[in-house]
Amino acid sequence: MNRQFTITIFSENHSGLLNRITIIFTRRKMNIESITTAKSEIPGIHRYNIVVEATQDQVEKVVGQIDKQVEVIRAYLSQDDEIIHREVALYKVLNRPGAREKLEKVVDSHGAKIIRDEKDYFAVELCSREGEIDILLKDLQPFGVCEFARSGRVAVTKAMDHMNDYLLALEDECSC
Repeated sequence: MNRQFTITIFSENHSGLLNRITIIFTRRKMNIESITTAKSEIPGIHRYNIVVEATQDQVEKVVGQIDKQVEVIRAYLSQDDEIIHREVALYKVLNRPGAREKLEKVVDSHGAKIIRDEKDYFAVELCSREGEIDILLKDLQPFGVCEFARSGRVAVTKAMDHMNDYLLALEDECSC
C-alpha cells in the first residue's frame, strides 16, 4: 500500500548529484511530490528533503541506491509521524476596495500574515503543513488569488539523532 515518505539526504555539494538522484526515481517510475535542498548546519554539506508516495519496500530500495552515490554521506527515510515538517507558502491576493478587513480575518484565522500591502495586491505568508496551506488557498480564492508559490517540505526528525555530531565526526576523519 502506498504511503507518504520523506527521504532525507546529506551530501557534499557537487554538480550533477541532484540529476543522478532524480534519475533513480525515474528508473523506478516513482514520482517526486516535493523536493527541497539547501545548505545544512555543517559547512560544505547539503540537505535534501524528498517527499514520495510509494510502498515501504519501493522507498527502501531507492534509499539504498541513493546511499551508494559517492557524494552522499547518508540517506534515510521517515514517515510523517517520525518528523516535524512544514512548508512556506506565499499568496498574492488582489487589493480590492473594502476587502482588507475581511482578508485580515481570513488570514488571521489561519495563522498567516500579510507581509506586503501594495496598491494592487496583498502578499500573504503562511508557514504550516500541506493541508493548511491548501485550505488557505481555497479560502483566499474569493478575494482573487493572482499568484501562489510553496516551498516544498522541510523537515527534521523528532528523535534526537545528533546528525550534526555524526557529520562533524566524518568531517574530522576526512581532514586527517
